[in-house]
Amino acid sequence: MANEISHAMPSDKEFQLFQQLIESKLGIFLPPQKKALLSNRLWKRLAACNMKGFEEYYRYIQSPQGKGELSLALELITTNETYFFREQKHFDYLRDDILPKLKPGNNFRVWSAAASTGEEPYSIAMLLADRCQNTWELLCSDVNRKVIEQAKVGIYPEMRIKNIPPEYLRRFCRKGVGPQEGNARVIADLRQAVQFFTLNLHEDFPDLGKFDLVFLRNVLIYFENENKTKILERIAATLKPDGILFVGHSESLHGISDRFSQLRPAVYKLTQR
Repeated sequence: MANEISHAMPSDKEFQLFQQLIESKLGIFLPPQKKALLSNRLWKRLAACNMKGFEEYYRYIQSPQGKGELSLALELITTNETYFFREQKHFDYLRDDILPKLKPGNNFRVWSAAASTGEEPYSIAMLLADRCQNTWELLCSDVNRKVIEQAKVGIYPEMRIKNIPPEYLRRFCRKGVGPQEGNARVIADLRQAVQFFTLNLHEDFPDLGKFDLVFLRNVLIYFENENKTKILERIAATLKPDGILFVGHSESLHGISDRFSQLRPAVYKLTQR
């Protein structure tokens, strides 16, 4: 059964059912070229639930009995690969341009709005712990509950930490021994300095306070323009005057939002109305 499903692909009609479901629940648009991704992420769940095909699985996760399975399916689809100090120029800009210009005494607040398994938040935290002269606060969220739980634990295979600068690796990580040999863990002080929680960017935000800097990187590419605009309106409302927004280097706000002006590639400043 599992072997049969592993080679199955959803039909166009079945893919459209999942496409509509994902957009309604998360606001994320899954383009047709992601059909293989959908199949690869879900076929084991079809086998585990003893489903004959994607349409039957779709009907199940839409039923009251399949509520827990629906959450699991959405988590599988939204799991993304990431790594430490991804898009290094953002961290260079934070270190060299933003942090040195902070007014003494002000609490510096940062939000990582697509935290995934924690590599981005802990990269930010290492830099803040090293270079920020002010008190700081780092909030980190993701729609996927499972990856947030992984992030809280802060354990990573050594191959995933290769981009951490050697000094930071010595200061902020500990090598695993025994059963954890081959892994490294972010030190407790840094883990405890980061606040992780689940949040759906497609829905209204809770009161998070105002931020100096928001990381919203490599997320907008998954949304249609109308939803991008709505998300950016919500993000703008969380920023302090002159707050900074980082997006992915493959993303642009041109023609999507007038709430931000570009400072440099993938770096935007809140525009006051």
